[in-house]
Amino acid sequence: MRRVLSAAVNLIKTESLIDSGKPARVVRILKSQTSRCSLCGDITRIGPRYMSSQPKRPRAENMTAKKIGTHNGTFHCDEVLACFFLRQLPQYKDAEIIRTRDLTQLAECDIVVDVGGEFDPKRHRYDHHQRTFVESFNSLCPEKPWVTKLSSAGLVYMHFGRQLLAQLTQLREDDRQLDVLYDKLYENFVEEVDAIDNGISQYDGEARYTVSTMLSARVGHLNPRWNSKSQDTQEGFRKAMQMVGKEFLDRLDFYQSSWLPARVVVEEAVKMRHQVDPSGELLLFSQGGCPWKEHLFALEKELQVETPIKFVLYPDQNGHWRIQCVPAGLNTFQNRLSLLEEWRGIRDDALSELSGIKGCIFVHTGGFIGGNKSQEGALEMARRTLQAAAQSPANGSS
Repeated sequence: MRRVLSAAVNLIKTESLIDSGKPARVVRILKSQTSRCSLCGDITRIGPRYMSSQPKRPRAENMTAKKIGTHNGTFHCDEVLACFFLRQLPQYKDAEIIRTRDLTQLAECDIVVDVGGEFDPKRHRYDHHQRTFVESFNSLCPEKPWVTKLSSAGLVYMHFGRQLLAQLTQLREDDRQLDVLYDKLYENFVEEVDAIDNGISQYDGEARYTVSTMLSARVGHLNPRWNSKSQDTQEGFRKAMQMVGKEFLDRLDFYQSSWLPARVVVEEAVKMRHQVDPSGELLLFSQGGCPWKEHLFALEKELQVETPIKFVLYPDQNGHWRIQCVPAGLNTFQNRLSLLEEWRGIRDDALSELSGIKGCIFVHTGGFIGGNKSQEGALEMARRTLQAAAQSPANGSS
């Protein structure tokens, strides 16, 4: 699990990468995995580097060294991230990055990203600037929902991403968690880069994609200023690769070590909900602190939960129990069902006497959360609210 953080630390050691002429290893990979996407089946992997604007003459002992081609001049987040992805893979870990627009030099490269005017996965050409290119994840892999036009980052991630994640996480190729990570990292990291590079507005009513990094803007700031005496972009490109790489590895570590375990906890609670209450509208967690909202909404769809879940119960730090209302959505304060209006703002013995439930501690004036000294008491507060809602719709969401 700590392998991702270790890779991030090793990434910092590549500072002298471009000018030293010595390849530096960023991540060692245990085994290759094959993508389940039909377009990705014949693609293998690769890892570190040195970069040059002109191809270096290979030494006799390095005649088989791979070359990654991308454009020179002003760099952008998509090709920086694409190059970082490739260098984490065994096949490209020692590849030289050739930054040029010379088609003759690009033709000699093993893989070309963001330049060359070609999209041809069989020949490892991943440009998206040609007039005829309109591909998205959904158009190339119809089982995926994203319709954002792909940049070089998204193209490389789509074709190599499963292999990349299998390598960095050591998850098995058939592990369902790898599928979840693959989707999550596209939706919450790579898609933002694709959209911004292609000039796609985030909003037109509903948000089209998630912005969680502002990475594209920060990469852009590493280019030379317009009035700088030197317009050499090599140093900035190197720094950009370090930055995007460290950030991607950090995000991957979070999703694998924190986000995924929370999903497992929530999924188990959803499956056990009828044992908590026959209605199936209550979830119970054995410990507090688990971030559950995002996972609950996703799992309700995935597991085809017919009756929406209304309340989540969990112990607090004092050993008491909390009952929290499930909101109507991730970005709203409206609840699917709020705790009874007559309980709101009442505390302790007064609340116990009013409700007829022992051990009451409080109900928030907003009706979205309450507390009881025991699990049984919190359950009873939830059940009473469900019963009241069934008898009178006026006690519904608020």
